[in-house]
Amino acid sequence: MMGAVIGDICGSIYEFDNRKTDRPETINLFNEECYYTDDTVLTAAVAQAAFGDRDYEKSILKWARAYPKESYGHNFRAWFNSDYPKPYNSFGNGAAMRVSPVGWAFETLDETIIEAEKSAVCTHNHIEGIKGAQATAAAVFLARKGSSKEEIKNHIETVYGYNLSRTLAQIRAVYQFDESCQGTVPEAITAFLESKDFTHAIQCAISIGGDSDTLAAITGGIAEAYYKHTERHFRTFAGIPDELLKFADYKMNFEIKSVIRDYYSRTMREFVEKAVRKMRSEE
Repeated sequence: MMGAVIGDICGSIYEFDNRKTDRPETINLFNEECYYTDDTVLTAAVAQAAFGDRDYEKSILKWARAYPKESYGHNFRAWFNSDYPKPYNSFGNGAAMRVSPVGWAFETLDETIIEAEKSAVCTHNHIEGIKGAQATAAAVFLARKGSSKEEIKNHIETVYGYNLSRTLAQIRAVYQFDESCQGTVPEAITAFLESKDFTHAIQCAISIGGDSDTLAAITGGIAEAYYKHTERHFRTFAGIPDELLKFADYKMNFEIKSVIRDYYSRTMREFVEKAVRKMRSEE
């Protein structure tokens, strides 16, 4: 989850001031004008539901109505302002940008995919909207479980039909602003696949141009799960540099921080409990 939040915050200032570059490492992620957007708000909403009662619609409505001034799309704004909200057949990238907590909340890929669909269909019930959420959650889940980049790439291409064989240079040359899942998720995953570490992953996503905060949020959610395995000792935010954590902490409000603390305390507790069970079974 924190990876998605950092991607959103660091990408926020580039959404309407794109920084297309074949040198992603030159992109500044620590701009004082950075801010969290609707991507962070709705990621927090999905996290609460995924680790709670799994009522994604209720949680998303609650958070959107509590933060009505964020940069939501027109259809989503009409949805949460409605007395009787109904899904509106969207294939927008909002289904994918908010789903990363689902990739951490469940212990099987099958359950992860089911819950990813549930998190999407309250608004994004178009087949492409559902697919974008499922592919993103699957990538997070596989990365979290230690799959290699090649294994993640092969799974996403085989199951979801996304083309992940284009390079960032090829994408960057022709890419335009695109708020659809099918025009965002493959590009965000490719940014992760070409990255060298967490920071570079966020920079790669922003370097494409387009909907920079959402691209970086999707990439960041996957990169966090993958790069934690590069740490020799387990810690909650393994793989994310401390300076990025501090920067994001400075940019978030108390309510969002509280959700993040609860989210990671649950995942840490479950990790420890599973490790103890495994050790006992091996005795």
